[in-house]
Amino acid sequence: MYTSDSALRAFREARHTFIAGSRIDMGTLAASLGVDRTSLFRWVGNRDRLLSEVLWSLAVPTLDSAAESAAPSGAARIVDVLDRFTADLIRAPYFRAFLTREPARALRLLTTTESDVQSRFVARVTALVDTERQAGTFDPAPLTSDELARLLVRISESFTYADLISGETPDPARARATFEYVLRPAAVPVTTT
Repeated sequence: MYTSDSALRAFREARHTFIAGSRIDMGTLAASLGVDRTSLFRWVGNRDRLLSEVLWSLAVPTLDSAAESAAPSGAARIVDVLDRFTADLIRAPYFRAFLTREPARALRLLTTTESDVQSRFVARVTALVDTERQAGTFDPAPLTSDELARLLVRISESFTYADLISGETPDPARARATFEYVLRPAAVPVTTT
């Protein structure tokens, strides 16, 4: 995340542009801030880095909101968080506008192993799984928490970006059914000894 006043000002303007459903253009952004492109790039990095920061800044409150209204514990909690997050992404008009406008860039920034957004998402899901594992309400075995998180993130991506990946309509209900199938929230919680 950005820390200097100049970078934060540019980031906020870019975020506002993105939420409005418009393309973030570095030249236009620099002009609106009254600086040249070189200064803007020095503050926020290249366009991909700026977009990644904007995308993650929108993902965090969406994940937090999903967690606040999720089941209290266990596999049901993990399913609820991922279901709500995935459904919110599928329904967000500014996010769909970005996917439609820049599909190749969106997939690269959101779904590749080099992606800051994906690595942060995996880290959040790993922490979610670990919390339930440590509480004794869920056991990811035979996978590690990180391995399961990577699988769950891929499931979320498969349904969120279904139109770009396979030409299918993104479907939050099918995403939830898949999370439930993998995590089996109706199963009795594991007790640790």
